[in-house]
Amino acid sequence: MDSKLLTEVRAWVADDPDPVTAAQLIALIESGDEITLRKYFSGFLQFGTAGLRGPLGPGPSCMNQAVVGRTAAGIVQYMKARSLTSVVIGRDARHGSNVFEELSAQIFAGAGFKVFVLPRPLPTPVLAFAINELGTDVGIMITASHNPGSDNGYKVYLGGTVDGVNYRGSQIISPADKEISAEIEKIESLSSIPRAHTWEILSEDIVEKYVDRTKVLAPRPGDLKIVYTAMHGVGTKTLQRVFHRAGFPSLILVAAQAQPDPDFPTLAFPNPEEVGALDLAFETAQTFDADLVIANDPDADRCSIAVKDRDATWRALRGDEIGAILGESIARNTKSGTLANSIVSSSILSKIAAHHGLDFQETLTGFKYIAKIPHLAFGYEEAIGFCVDATTVNDKDGISAALSIAQIATDLHGQGKTLLDFLDEIWAVYGFHATEQISIRVADISSIAVIMSKLRAHPLSEISGFKVLSSDDLSKPRNALPPTDGLRFVLENNIRIIIRPSGTEPKIKCYVEIVTSDKSIAHSLLEQLRPSLRELLS
Repeated sequence: MDSKLLTEVRAWVADDPDPVTAAQLIALIESGDEITLRKYFSGFLQFGTAGLRGPLGPGPSCMNQAVVGRTAAGIVQYMKARSLTSVVIGRDARHGSNVFEELSAQIFAGAGFKVFVLPRPLPTPVLAFAINELGTDVGIMITASHNPGSDNGYKVYLGGTVDGVNYRGSQIISPADKEISAEIEKIESLSSIPRAHTWEILSEDIVEKYVDRTKVLAPRPGDLKIVYTAMHGVGTKTLQRVFHRAGFPSLILVAAQAQPDPDFPTLAFPNPEEVGALDLAFETAQTFDADLVIANDPDADRCSIAVKDRDATWRALRGDEIGAILGESIARNTKSGTLANSIVSSSILSKIAAHHGLDFQETLTGFKYIAKIPHLAFGYEEAIGFCVDATTVNDKDGISAALSIAQIATDLHGQGKTLLDFLDEIWAVYGFHATEQISIRVADISSIAVIMSKLRAHPLSEISGFKVLSSDDLSKPRNALPPTDGLRFVLENNIRIIIRPSGTEPKIKCYVEIVTSDKSIAHSLLEQLRPSLRELLS
C-alpha cells in the first residue's frame, strides 16, 4: 500500500472522535483495500455555498464526526474574525444528525459563543425563522434535504450584515463559502479543539412562534380534503399544527410516510420531483376522494402540489406552475415589493410583475440569492422552492407555501373553480409557458465537467432542427448576473434552453421553456426536443 496514503489514513484515525468510523478505516488498512481508502481520502468533502452535503462514511471525503467537527471549528474561526458570537443549531431526523448537532454545539460552546439548539428534529424553515427571532449571528441546519438516505449535510446561515451583505437569516453566498473553507483547511487537529456543554435547548415556544406567524397566511380556511405526505421527513407535526391553527380541517396523512424514517423505506429518492415519489399520495387521494395533495421534501423547505386533472387522474404541478399560481395571487394583493426567481425558472413571473406594476429581479440558481433581494414580496425557483413571507422566513419554506396554496385552492373552490382553472386564466393573460427539466444522474461527477467543456468547445447552431438564435456562456463575467457554470440558448419558436450542473446532486440538468398561445404546439415541440437534449447531456 502507498506509504503516503497509509500515513494520512493513520493520522486521520488517531484524530477521529468516532470509534466506528476509525475502526472502518483500520479494517481497510488491515485488508489492504487501497482502492476504497483512496475513495474515502480523495480530498476533504467540498464546502460550498450549500455548506456540506455528501454520503455518510469514514475519512475526509464523507460526512462523519471528524469532518463535521473540523467544519464547526473552521466556522468558529470565521466567526471570531468578524466578532460574531451566537449561533442556533437545528437538525432533521437523518442518520447521524443528532450526533452532528451535539458535536457542533460542543465546539461552538467551547469557543465561548452563545449557543441555542432547537428542541427536536424540525423543518429547515423553523431554523431559518429562529435565526431572526433570536437575533443570532449564525444558523446551522444539519440535513441533506431531499438527498438519498445514505447522505447527510450541513447548511450554514448568517443572521445579520456580514462583510457588507445583508443576510437576515439566509444561507451563505460566495465568498463566505471560500473563506470558511479556508479556515477549515487550517484545522490540523480536532482533538485539540476546546469543547463545552453550556448551550441552551430551546423550548417549544420557538415552534409556536413560527406557527403563529405563519397561520396568518390563510385567513379564510375552508373544508377542502387535503392529503399530505412528509416523505418520511420532519414536516408532519409542524405542518399539521400550522393548518390546525389556521382553522383548516385535519389533513389526510399518507400513513406510511408520515413519521420520520432516515431509511426512507417507500422511496428510491425522497424527492417529490422524482418519478413515482408521489404514488402513495395519489393512492391515498383516490381513496379519500381528496381535493388537493401536498408534499414536502424531508426537511420541509420545498413544497410539491398535485391536483386531479380533467381526466380524473392525479398529477403533480410543475414548480413553475406553482410559481405562477402563487406569483399571480400575491401580485394581485401586493401594492409594492419585488417578485424574483432563479435564472432557470420560467419567465412568466417577470410578466406578472410588469402587469401588476411590481419590480422584478432574476438571480442565480439557489435561494441563497433570492433571499438577498430587498423588499421581496415573493420568490421562487422551479425546483419547488417558494418564499411567500420573507419577513418571517427569509428562505424557501415548504410549510408556508403549502398553506398559501391551500388558501388559494379554498378561495377558488368557493367560486366553483380549481387551481387548473386559475392556471388557464393566467395563461390567457400571459401566454402558455411550457417548462420542463431534463436531468441525467451520473455515477462519476467528473463527467459533468467533461460534458460542459464539450458543449463550450463545440458551439451549437441548431438543436433538434431548431435554429439557435443566440447562446450565452453564463460563466463569463459579461453577463448581467455573477458568473455561474451554465449555458443558455435561445432558439426559434420562442424556445429557451439552459444547461447546468446541479448544485446539490450528481446530475447535469437541462431546463426548457416554450412560450406559445397554443398548449398542443408547446407539447409537440417538447416531444421533438427531448431526444436531442438527452443526447446532448450524455
